[in-house]
Amino acid sequence: MPIATPEVYNEMLDRAKAGKFAYPAINVTSSQTLHAALRGFAEAESDGIIQISTGGAEFLGGQHKKDMVTGAVALAEFAHIVAAKYDITVALHTDHCPKDKLDGYVRPLLAVSEERVARGENPLFQSHMWDGSAETLADNLQIAQELLARAAAAKIVLEVEITPTGGEEDGVSHEINDSLYTTVDDAIRTAEALGLGEKGRYLLAASFGNVHGVYKPGNVVLRPELLKELNEGVAAEYGRPTDSKPFDFVFHGGSGSSEQEILTALENGVVKMNIDTDTQYAFTRPVADHMFKNYDGVLKVDGEVGSKKTYDPRSWGKLAEASMAKRVLEACANLRSTGTRIK
Repeated sequence: MPIATPEVYNEMLDRAKAGKFAYPAINVTSSQTLHAALRGFAEAESDGIIQISTGGAEFLGGQHKKDMVTGAVALAEFAHIVAAKYDITVALHTDHCPKDKLDGYVRPLLAVSEERVARGENPLFQSHMWDGSAETLADNLQIAQELLARAAAAKIVLEVEITPTGGEEDGVSHEINDSLYTTVDDAIRTAEALGLGEKGRYLLAASFGNVHGVYKPGNVVLRPELLKELNEGVAAEYGRPTDSKPFDFVFHGGSGSSEQEILTALENGVVKMNIDTDTQYAFTRPVADHMFKNYDGVLKVDGEVGSKKTYDPRSWGKLAEASMAKRVLEACANLRSTGTRIK
């Protein structure tokens, strides 16, 4: 059972919250980056999350048609086959989907899983993300209600982003300023609209200064302690113990975060952390090294024929996979998921 069933995915999330660790959620754009993520998880003996953004799905759909749904479905089906060779469990997730892409991405993918569930099968993806951070909170939550109802019926977990994350991610961008912090009132309004599990399970991408992209440590002011305030505020509003942690939080824009910031986020209910920028670099770095060192082999310089052994994509592709897997292994250690796989 390398691809999590709905029941196992819920167990994974529960284990993460109880154990104060988080699953690395690795963005993939090819069969090779998928294998790199799976390899990293397996070497860490950690379960994990594989995710595909709208841009990644479009790329996977091929440059002739650039069909996001085709790309996402194709890689998900591929994952169901190849993941069986890895001794870990992974969930499949779709990343950032703004309003203008819902009809071309998340809604059709929900329909695919609805059809599968109607036949007595498991959903194709275990969770989908609705990124309404560019909308007003009222509009964001109204759409989230519709999507949560469909997701719950298809045994799928919904991820929602209720307030902006700075920087840019697949065409959705926000300024980096003091507004990048979710308030307790935002969290209460979210609980009022989406419930606290009774309407379906959802993951919450709250903002605590997060920024997508590449930033050196210290350039982004993160306040992961804010997550504790959000949980406690909602718990108090609903008459729950202040340490009950009603939300399953997601950490977006974590590149360049310090070890202490990550640990504070884990202590305060983060169960999933998106990792894309760092794994992209890890994948590409050895390819660049290979090309520079073997330029006269990968290129037909001065009328020569080059070296097939060096321009064969497998020669540098193996290096890229190994490097990205190593970065996933590091992510598991940072998020304390190493050795926590479901036996």
